[in-house]
Amino acid sequence: MPPEAVRAGFFPQLVRWQAQHGRHGLPWQGTRDPYRVWLSEIMLQQTQVSTVLAYYPRFLARFPDVASLAAAPLDDVLALWSGLGYYSRARHLHRCAQQVVAEWGGAFPPRSADLQTLSGIGRSTAAAIASFCFGEPVSILDGNVKRVLTRLLAFDGDLAVAAQEKALWALAQALVPDQPEPAEMARYTQGLMDLGATVCTRSQPQCLLCPAQTLCAARAQGRPTAFPVKTRKLLRRTEAWWLLVWRRPDGAVWLQQRPQTGIWSGLFAFPVLAGRDELLAAAQTAPERVVEHPVLRHSLTHRELLLYPVEVPWRGVGEPPLAGVLPTRWVKGPEALDLGLPAPLRTWLLARWAA
Repeated sequence: MPPEAVRAGFFPQLVRWQAQHGRHGLPWQGTRDPYRVWLSEIMLQQTQVSTVLAYYPRFLARFPDVASLAAAPLDDVLALWSGLGYYSRARHLHRCAQQVVAEWGGAFPPRSADLQTLSGIGRSTAAAIASFCFGEPVSILDGNVKRVLTRLLAFDGDLAVAAQEKALWALAQALVPDQPEPAEMARYTQGLMDLGATVCTRSQPQCLLCPAQTLCAARAQGRPTAFPVKTRKLLRRTEAWWLLVWRRPDGAVWLQQRPQTGIWSGLFAFPVLAGRDELLAAAQTAPERVVEHPVLRHSLTHRELLLYPVEVPWRGVGEPPLAGVLPTRWVKGPEALDLGLPAPLRTWLLARWAA
């Protein structure tokens, strides 16, 4: 249990601070529509607000409600998601919409426990939807909020250990009153997000601007950046992908849908080969007939991709010899924008067509 002063003071102080100093102009704020809140929460996972601001209105314009999203082909959803990254979110989003329609009559369940049964909705996302839209007194605990609360409580448990994260969840919930007003619960949830994003930042927390500065144990100890504690480091590796770019005389390029698992799953891309020799063998052509373009670097959470586009002229009829069971197509010019394309390939293609 948090110290009594923290338990009694943090909630009302954060609510007042959010009303005066928090963020209020984001397009997904000021609504109790669970569809819109859910969409924003999924888009904001591991993605900056500035990036989501460009995608959120376009997505709503195409899919204004959960029924329209559930009825859409997955390829259409992936195409609109193209460039946001972490494409498993889009697939879960589509599956979740179908579950809401099929299992809940098109209305999101109001309880966080039920929301967690839906595809792609974890505990913190469920809490955000339930607190914003239905006033349920349940705490969120995303990455920013973990930082805020571990500093507030000087919680030094290693969050790489499941038992310690579970303990932090209990402490987070203990800070929430039993029966807050729904409007205050929503403001508290937003306040946690705002505090972590704008004041209690990772490397340079602005403690003098924090509404909880008199309650914060980490500030009292003079070491706010010592929290949170997480010993397990993210292991990154570098991979080289050779991209076979077949191009017809009319400028069209050949794309193949990737498998439904792994990197860029379900998106359309150039065939990926492990090396230059493998690519030449697959293309069934001599080295002097290819054009090797400069390497593209693309960073993912767990790895760094080095992409080597190699252009090969195609003068045959029909599809190249790598055609398999997954859908393929020739695309020429802006029509490719209607497909779900990985961001680096979309950018590269646009630059090539503009040249």
